[in-house]
Amino acid sequence: MGLHNFHKLAFLVLVLCCIPVAYGWGIDGHLIVCRLAQPRLSKSAADAVSQLLPAYADNDLGSLCSWADRVKFRYHWSSPLHYIDTPDNLCTYQYKNNLTEALLFLSHFIGDIHQPLHVGFTSDRGANTIDVRWYRRKEVLHHVWDSNIIETAEKRFYDSNVEELIDTLQKNITTVWSKQAKAWEACAKTACPDTIQLLSYRYASEGIKAACDWAYKGVEEGSVLDDDYFLSRLPVVNLRLAQGGVRLAATLNRIFG
Repeated sequence: MGLHNFHKLAFLVLVLCCIPVAYGWGIDGHLIVCRLAQPRLSKSAADAVSQLLPAYADNDLGSLCSWADRVKFRYHWSSPLHYIDTPDNLCTYQYKNNLTEALLFLSHFIGDIHQPLHVGFTSDRGANTIDVRWYRRKEVLHHVWDSNIIETAEKRFYDSNVEELIDTLQKNITTVWSKQAKAWEACAKTACPDTIQLLSYRYASEGIKAACDWAYKGVEEGSVLDDDYFLSRLPVVNLRLAQGGVRLAATLNRIFG
């Protein structure tokens, strides 16, 4: 593991940062994507990730999957990469030769690109200006998809335990989604450096379709979003989290052999 792997990681981060992106998942969403990915790593990829993670992470990639959000105030160049109005010239940033940081950025951005509102409409900044009520609580629509749907599912169905939600999604990936998961995985396995950008746009296209079909649909300023919205949209959130986890694992397996 060395400069060659750094170049692969840095290239993928560079490609993903060039895709216009709004804020992706909240803390639990990113945790879920990385926790779904790590058990699917090949031995060589798992060993590489273990070597790259700092000791305090205790070999848990999920514990650092929100790192990119936390450091955007230290790495000011990275902050705009989470937003829909990312200037193209930011993608020329010269990345520090640090495999750990490249790994964490890549893991975070692959999660981000699977949040349906990550390429929301410019006029509302990815639904960040649409005020709604999540049951009785005032929120913006983007935050509903970042965190509220996941947190409500955890509270209602999993005794407020994110690990139980992760276990359920892991089981679904190997059972009800097993055929689809092979297709999600195959995309990343066959991707070459000159086609990864096309795959990134594919993931983004899936996201905006879900945003139009589910996130924005039936919602206007001041809408009250309750069980009808929550229960019909939760399967979409679960699917996108699962896709993100499978694709992150497949991407890391390809990078690290």
